Amino acid sequence: MTDQNLAVIVLAAGQGTRMKSSRPKVLHSIAGRSLIGHVLATARELEPSVVIAVVRHERDTVVASISEFVPDVIFVDQDDIPGTGRAVEVALTALPAGFEGDVIVVSGDVPLLDAATLAALITEHRAASAAATLLSAVLDDATGYGRIIRDAEGALDRIVEQKDATLAERAVTEINSGTYVFSVDALRVQLPLVGTQNLAGEKYLTDVIGLLRASGSAVSAVPVSDGWMVSGVNDRVQLAEASRRMNSLIVRRWQVAGVTVQDPATTWIDADVTLAEDVELLPGTQLKGATLIQRGATVGPDTTLVDCEVGENAVVKRTDATLAVIGAGASVGPFAYLRPGTYLGADGKIGAFVETKNSTIGAGSKVPHLSYIGDTTVGEQSNIGAGTITANYDGVNKSATVVGSHVRTGSHNVFVAPVSIGDGAYTGAGTVVRKDVPAGSLAITVAPQRNMSGWVEANRAGTAAARAAVESSGAHEV
Repeated sequence: MTDQNLAVIVLAAGQGTRMKSSRPKVLHSIAGRSLIGHVLATARELEPSVVIAVVRHERDTVVASISEFVPDVIFVDQDDIPGTGRAVEVALTALPAGFEGDVIVVSGDVPLLDAATLAALITEHRAASAAATLLSAVLDDATGYGRIIRDAEGALDRIVEQKDATLAERAVTEINSGTYVFSVDALRVQLPLVGTQNLAGEKYLTDVIGLLRASGSAVSAVPVSDGWMVSGVNDRVQLAEASRRMNSLIVRRWQVAGVTVQDPATTWIDADVTLAEDVELLPGTQLKGATLIQRGATVGPDTTLVDCEVGENAVVKRTDATLAVIGAGASVGPFAYLRPGTYLGADGKIGAFVETKNSTIGAGSKVPHLSYIGDTTVGEQSNIGAGTITANYDGVNKSATVVGSHVRTGSHNVFVAPVSIGDGAYTGAGTVVRKDVPAGSLAITVAPQRNMSGWVEANRAGTAAARAAVESSGAHEV
């Protein structure tokens, strides 16, 4: 149920210059979602009454990406006054009229923080009737973070940004994560009092903590159990670290749910992938997008599936597939390439070095070897011979090939589309099919074979082939 007393503010206005990228930092991806996509998914799990995103750098690009993922986010533009305090200040203007609850502030570049941790923070904040409660972490290396300064009793006193910290304060290893819960009334009173008298010339949200403390309001800092949960992503190194950590969490979650992952270190699973019990993933497997794999299927090794569906007990090995559907009990690979629009029916087969595109291959039908099948419909229980090519493009238009059920086609066939092969038909080896083949017919293209005696000896005199021919025939080389 929606928590009418909770609002979420996501800070996404920064440029992220250390990423050295034309793409806004919060739109860089891990596990198939943008950084801010992970943050928004976590925010949605809290079921707040409203989610507000503060944007500025590459504003339109960020808004378009967020809107596609979470359509009902409210966007607020940060003005020329820099700092997180100003970002939250402008966000408060977008809260619904009469909102008097709590506001949780999160950063759009902190993708590993989960909803359970945030929910616990909210619970502690409300139980203490606090004006502000923030997440902290104890790190071995606190460089770059604001430091948590506690009083003699261990209570939160203030936060000092690294640029403004003394040497003694920089030695503190407890850091501010940038995640807060505020009573909105307290925030509305204190934010206008925050100035920009610091080395960065910014309006710091952290200054609100000192102001609240000075006013006698209750404030606290709650350390997380694992510092990596609140790690921000500021450069490509941290992006890779966050990606590995996220993947480790996803893999473990599926293992606990009954999926066998033989080598977690080489198995990558996106956040939106769905796996059933008794799925087995072999080394070198990458599952991307909204891929769905049903019970008992085996995928890998060395397989990449993007937005694919794999049926029960199917086997997919050493395959690259995108937007493909693989039926129950089907077999794919090794070294198969399934392009978008491939539908393989139950118990069907797409074998070694086969490429398919925009094609339906019916139940029990097989394309076993060395073939290209494009813009084609194959019925049930048919077998496509090795080396078959569907010539679907004439340089201007794409045309369709239709192969019926219980068809047997010979090796090294070319089907020149548009063409249809009827149910139960056969084609001979080396056939080029340019006309429709009626049901039950045999199609062949036969040219007389000429054997030109003595040609090698006459035209390749002195070669190994000529000598072998002479020795074989018992004749004398010309």
